[in-house]
Amino acid sequence: MNPIVVIGEGGHSKVIQDIIFAMGGYQIIAILDDKYKDVHNRDGVLYGPISVVSSIIDRDRNTKLIIAIGNNQVRAEIVKRIGVDNKKFATLIHPSAIISPSARIGEGTVIMPNCVVNANAEIGKHVIINTGAIVEHDNRIGDYAHISPNATLTGNVAVGEGTHIGASATIIPGIKVGKWSVIGAGSTVIRDIPDFKKAVGCPTRLLD
Repeated sequence: MNPIVVIGEGGHSKVIQDIIFAMGGYQIIAILDDKYKDVHNRDGVLYGPISVVSSIIDRDRNTKLIIAIGNNQVRAEIVKRIGVDNKKFATLIHPSAIISPSARIGEGTVIMPNCVVNANAEIGKHVIINTGAIVEHDNRIGDYAHISPNATLTGNVAVGEGTHIGASATIIPGIKVGKWSVIGAGSTVIRDIPDFKKAVGCPTRLLD
């Protein structure tokens, strides 16, 4: 069993831990969250602040990491803060997900139950493809993005770094959504969305 450290202990972390158990091949050796001020052991798992991650890696170079936090900005900040090579991060794919052999998926990314990632899709690092989401052919999804449950990204869609696509949103073919933008739940995106914008509705309208 390969050792893995889970960073974050909120609700999203519970889902990540379930995926780790479903995949097999990994053993959770530590759960780190800054709500802990000191280090303690519970049922063979180490609990403590995020700052102890370096010492854990130093003890076993085979240890992998995963950031189990849903907030895109916080994930990006933690990656920068702990300063380890991206190759130290695991890529987690639930066994029920359907992944094309030609898809490319970056380190630290999590693909949850019943997702579909189709041909030639490219998914960046530390991305969340949440339960039941569909990422169609030739999509490009930037680092730290979050594709929420049951969202559908049709063919040739580009989603920028850090962008959040809300639950059950639909993006039609060929659309570009800029970086660090937000698409509201249930929205239908039929035109390009600039960087750092919020858009909602069917079809979407910009909020700012």
